[in-house]
Amino acid sequence: MYNLPPLNGLRAFEAAARNLSFAKAAAELHVTPAAVSYQIRALETQLGVKLFRRLNRAIVLTDAGARAFPGVRDGFEELHRAVGRIGTPARTDRVVMVTMAPHFAAKWLAPRLARFVERYPKIDLRIGASMTNIDLTTDQADVAIRYNLGDNEGLVAEKLMNESATPMCRPELLAGDPPLRTPADLARHTLIHDDILLRLWPNTPGWSKWLALAGLPELDAGAGLHFDHPDHCLDAAIEGSGVVLGRRAIASRDLEQGRLVAPFDLDLPFPGGIYSMTTEEKASNPNVKAFRDWLREEAFKTPMGVALAA
Repeated sequence: MYNLPPLNGLRAFEAAARNLSFAKAAAELHVTPAAVSYQIRALETQLGVKLFRRLNRAIVLTDAGARAFPGVRDGFEELHRAVGRIGTPARTDRVVMVTMAPHFAAKWLAPRLARFVERYPKIDLRIGASMTNIDLTTDQADVAIRYNLGDNEGLVAEKLMNESATPMCRPELLAGDPPLRTPADLARHTLIHDDILLRLWPNTPGWSKWLALAGLPELDAGAGLHFDHPDHCLDAAIEGSGVVLGRRAIASRDLEQGRLVAPFDLDLPFPGGIYSMTTEEKASNPNVKAFRDWLREEAFKTPMGVALAA
């Protein structure tokens, strides 16, 4: 039997410690700040220690609170995973669960999946499109496909593709009014921005960096259309809304089929790359291996992309 304080008190402590704010914790837990304060005082009384120091307009963790917080946080994360597994469908040997960003699923993976299904009709592939990094040690995913800087310690990771960014637009825009023949012509066109990576990875290529490389640092790099999803950026460019600083791997199918063109021979390389990841245990699963081998083949022959050399 576990002799634990009430779960509501621990939950209030975890939220308040993570946010360092009773108000933010209350908003997250859908209760009032007074209720959070009451639950934490009751927890402190039961434990016999102060967990927070209340300042004029802020709170800080005491030494006892700082010692307790990591374990309580990890406990709630593990509880969240355990509850999530309750509703997970029963696994079979043929199931391979894959997690990746929504734009990668829509723009790169989905157009190629028919070839996988044709080759491996008995593998039950389940795609989870999410920006959340799923814990691969759980049953929620077997393989993750992610852009990162190569910091994949503890995982079996393989770099599938490099990535770079370059201006892309609808073909008709090149000879339109105004035309798009040189980088300087971008001053008369709407720039389309992919904001999500710049938020997640501030050092990734953006319009300001590309324009500086093109010798146009004075052009307003912040104006134009801004999207939170790369596939929305590409779709807007396909419809003629402007010029997107597109990622070659993600846009490879649109470039191959002529929906987009890349008019300038000037690419900004991304740090890191696109990786296929799994755990040591799951890497030995024949179906997981088959999927990852197929990914490698598809990445290598990505048209107009920047797949790694064999």
